[in-house]
Amino acid sequence: MRTQFTTEPSSAGPAGYDVIIAGCGPTGAMLAAELRLHDVRVLVLEKETEPASFVRIVGLHIRSIELLAMRGLLERVRERARQRPAAGFFAAISKPAPVGLDSAHAYLLGIPQPVIVHLLEEHAIALGAQVRHGCAVAGLAQDGDGVTVTLADGERLRTRYLVGCDGARSTVRKLLGVGFPGVPSRTETLMGEMEVGVPPEEIAAKVAEIAETDRRLSLTSFGGGAYRVVVPAAGLSGRAGPPTIEDFRQELRTIAGTDFGVHSPRWVSRFGDATRLAERYRVGRVLLAGDAAHIHPPIGGQGLNLGVQDAFNLGWKLAAQIRGWAPQTLLDTYQAERHPVAADVLDNTRAQLELLSAGPGPQAVRRLLAELMDFDEVNRHLMEKITAIGVHYDFGAGPDLLGRRLRDIEVKQGRLYSLLHRGRGLLLDRTERLSVGGWSDRVDYLGDPTAALDAPCVLLRPDGHVAWIGDDQRDLDGCLSRWFGDPAEGLGC
Repeated sequence: MRTQFTTEPSSAGPAGYDVIIAGCGPTGAMLAAELRLHDVRVLVLEKETEPASFVRIVGLHIRSIELLAMRGLLERVRERARQRPAAGFFAAISKPAPVGLDSAHAYLLGIPQPVIVHLLEEHAIALGAQVRHGCAVAGLAQDGDGVTVTLADGERLRTRYLVGCDGARSTVRKLLGVGFPGVPSRTETLMGEMEVGVPPEEIAAKVAEIAETDRRLSLTSFGGGAYRVVVPAAGLSGRAGPPTIEDFRQELRTIAGTDFGVHSPRWVSRFGDATRLAERYRVGRVLLAGDAAHIHPPIGGQGLNLGVQDAFNLGWKLAAQIRGWAPQTLLDTYQAERHPVAADVLDNTRAQLELLSAGPGPQAVRRLLAELMDFDEVNRHLMEKITAIGVHYDFGAGPDLLGRRLRDIEVKQGRLYSLLHRGRGLLLDRTERLSVGGWSDRVDYLGDPTAALDAPCVLLRPDGHVAWIGDDQRDLDGCLSRWFGDPAEGLGC
């Protein structure tokens, strides 16, 4: 079905939902939860009836961990995850984390993907989202009032907005006709977690020997005899479906001369190095997020994190649009802010992949970069890039903190992020002279928060980014209008 656009009011009847989300992966589930914080009627459609058959371990980077803390989810996730230091992310170059990294959560959480998906879906449902499994989007038509979504079984649903979080092969993106330019996959790599049949010393010696000329092979111990195995694949191009344990053995023998006795796989997968970025994140009442908007090599483990952060950026803005208080251009800031972030991730993943190549040129550049990373400024810049704590949105002229996220500082009530669980804005006022006035239905206030805040007053958006710094009420009111619309009647300053 082709996408249809009209500007006339719809004759399809009232919308049954405010937002329908196609795809209940981490991005879709997080977006549903963010919308429910603002009482938006949400339906999530997931085409799969069961979780994926393979259990891939994914890494949650610092910024995603911070977002979980902002919504009160972190401890629930930590209980199911493995924690390890934040280090050695960029092209697997082994360097310690910079001293004094600007976060109270400077670590990595490794967690099985089905587990994080389940936890986020459970969170969204607890907040009131509806989730239907075994439902695939097959068509859509939008008009001035909403979107009609047609499912594979012919059922039609009506919604005010539709968000495609349906992965790299996004049906929503294709139906919209949004271009997905980039570079097709040139190489494939196998990745899995399995047991090995040789001593750790033998593995370490062989991997170190091969690393002299080829950095693409890695075997990382997870304890208990289990290893995460990553090996380039030469003979699987064009084959559908996940790899087999015999595929791992064959590719390991090709590159290492031994298969290390690998057996008993816990999960296996394969990935290419395709890099693509959607030309637009929004067409009318239909938006894209997560892998539906961008794909890239998984080196550095940024994919899931990028999608969750998309959802966090979009959720409160789309909710504001639906609740009727969004400034005219607010929803457009979703693409303006997130598209450049994705482009940067695409660049750094391709750069990392080149540094893993076996050629003498890439290896020479890798050695040079490893030397440069001994300088704290270089190491810190790359760490902040991979973990997304260095993301800086352009909010105009002002102090360096403007447009950046504020770390989880201590406040007199405990921790800053515990005050953001409701997904509202927050004014931190050390002067105790300012007010959120007519915006108090969407922005909270904290007077005399902490001496750790190196500014008189700071306004945070619901995603934790600093929207304003200053001490003038009139200037603050202008910023509140920019991000939170007109003040509510009867609540004026």
